Amino acid sequence: MPLRVLVVDDEPDIRDVLKITLEAEKYEVIEAENGEEAIKIITQKTPDLVLLDYKMPKMDGREVCRRIKKDILLRHLPIIMVTGKGEITDKVDGIDAGADDYIVKPFEPEELLAHIKMILRRTEIDLEANPLTRLPGNISILNELNQRLSSQKLFAVCYVDLDKFKAYNDTYGFERGDNVIKETARILLRTTQELGNPDDFVGHIGGDDFVVVTSIPTADVLCPGIIDNFDKALKEFYNEIDWKNGYITAHDRQGAEIKNPLLSISIGVVTNESRKIEHVAQIGEIGAELKAYAKSQKKSNYVVDKRK
Repeated sequence: MPLRVLVVDDEPDIRDVLKITLEAEKYEVIEAENGEEAIKIITQKTPDLVLLDYKMPKMDGREVCRRIKKDILLRHLPIIMVTGKGEITDKVDGIDAGADDYIVKPFEPEELLAHIKMILRRTEIDLEANPLTRLPGNISILNELNQRLSSQKLFAVCYVDLDKFKAYNDTYGFERGDNVIKETARILLRTTQELGNPDDFVGHIGGDDFVVVTSIPTADVLCPGIIDNFDKALKEFYNEIDWKNGYITAHDRQGAEIKNPLLSISIGVVTNESRKIEHVAQIGEIGAELKAYAKSQKKSNYVVDKRK
């Protein structure tokens, strides 16, 4: 799959030149003519890199950059700021706003492509991350769990899963479903940053499955915080009728009406406090059991393994 570059510039001629240059190198190009449009595109279909003009109407490049870098799911998105010749303040302001690099107009195509390749090489380590949320994926999760086991210290692994997500996806569509996944990732990150420890870890297993690795005492603070923040955000996922009803109306294969409950979040917490855990597969097996039990409660909740 070709890497996707978002070109943001208010001048159509410049966008055309950049599009031709980048497509010749097999990049997929999407375009925005101002900062507001760029923000909208980035939140809907995250590119691999943004080529951002500094001076634009509605919202300049500096403000676009600030907004992207403030979003916990987008802050790793590489940005090259395009500035006017000799405008040193623009370069400094762009870097201060969070741009990863800058290039000065006019520039040679070869120079631009070299900058793009350099930035993409720098961020190559992030390619293992989940493409939707940019959270660490399964390789990083495995490494984190192995490190915790090797340390022989007490730990808590919180397996987080959304309930009734398939029914939501079927009714509201994949785009709305993806937005729920991204907002859940934001909630996990924000809550962990606010209530957790500096070395806590948040990963995205895939789909609507996440993991948070923390200490045992912190898990009892984090899990209620995650549930509270998720339930507060829930209303934004639904239209007014479904929210007032408290369920989604659907039909089974025979045409009979079904009332699907609203989304909830279940967390199964695996710890090595009361039992010896020797390998990662063991953590996964216990986590699956706990999540299944948590889901049976029919509401957002968490379950901590106390078995010996």
